[in-house]
Amino acid sequence: MRDTRESRLLLVLLIAIAFALITVDIRGGQESPVDGARQAASAVFGPVENGVAAAVDPIGNAIGAVRDSGERHTRIAALEQENAQLKAELGSDDRNRNRLRELDSMLKTAGAGQYGIKGAQVIAIGAAQGFSWTVTIDVGARDGITRDMTVLNGSGLVGRVTTVGPSTATVLLANDPDFTVGTRMEKSDELGFATGQGDRPLLVQLLNGKAKVKPGDRLVTFGSSADKPFVPGVPVGEVVRVDPAGGGLTRNIYVRPYVGFTKLDIVGVVVQAPRSDPRDAVLPQKPKPAPTVTVTVTPPPPDGQRAADGQQPNTAQQGQNQQNQQGRDQGDATP
Repeated sequence: MRDTRESRLLLVLLIAIAFALITVDIRGGQESPVDGARQAASAVFGPVENGVAAAVDPIGNAIGAVRDSGERHTRIAALEQENAQLKAELGSDDRNRNRLRELDSMLKTAGAGQYGIKGAQVIAIGAAQGFSWTVTIDVGARDGITRDMTVLNGSGLVGRVTTVGPSTATVLLANDPDFTVGTRMEKSDELGFATGQGDRPLLVQLLNGKAKVKPGDRLVTFGSSADKPFVPGVPVGEVVRVDPAGGGLTRNIYVRPYVGFTKLDIVGVVVQAPRSDPRDAVLPQKPKPAPTVTVTVTPPPPDGQRAADGQQPNTAQQGQNQQNQQGRDQGDATP
């Protein structure tokens, strides 16, 4: 439509009519004369509006999400950081409790054997140095550590020191195939040599081919000359299998070590040997078997059997007792 005088007059007229309808509608309230027209228009254009709204809402939501994304990201990042910190604190507490238990157990073992020890922590495993069963500990020459020192923990023999640096040392574990230690059986004092077999039980060759040994028997270290590389009395393990005696000079037995070599953490290097051999004093006390309580119930003999044995049944005995009591009462009443 061209901008002419007639078009401008028509626009003014339409605006005036619109204002008039709005005024009439507001004043009429629910009884407005244009209410019917509004409802008809709503019936026609309502579905269209809903469709347009459905199409536009995701866009609006996306725009809102983009607008709020910075704030949400900051809030989520803060929550994630707080959650990670709490997990770290809980994990640290659990780990500290485990370390305290290990340290307490190791100190008790050292006290029982009178070993002077230097506490250390495992900081690396053998994969970083080769494929042998070794670990690296965080003490070295600066801490008084030298080669061929015994290493133990609260459970027993861990290994021996092989190389020493200024602040670290390498320990060859007792389950390494190149590891050998002299052993002594508990009580029987039978001597032997234990060799590591990786993740299998230790192989122990007893020097006495006719030695009497059974599963459950325990072994400790025999000790070395000048207490290097091994001090005496350190628990080694428990017998799990015994090969049949073949008439040879030696006899093979298999020993499950007390130490879990795959979960080492806190260890102690023996820097001072005991003055005397502790022998079996470091071994833990064996649990005592609980006493067995036996209850014996003797059933009473039948009435016929008691009568045959000169005993009256319960009812007869009670009647006799009543008669005797009546006779005594009558005798007491006679002047």
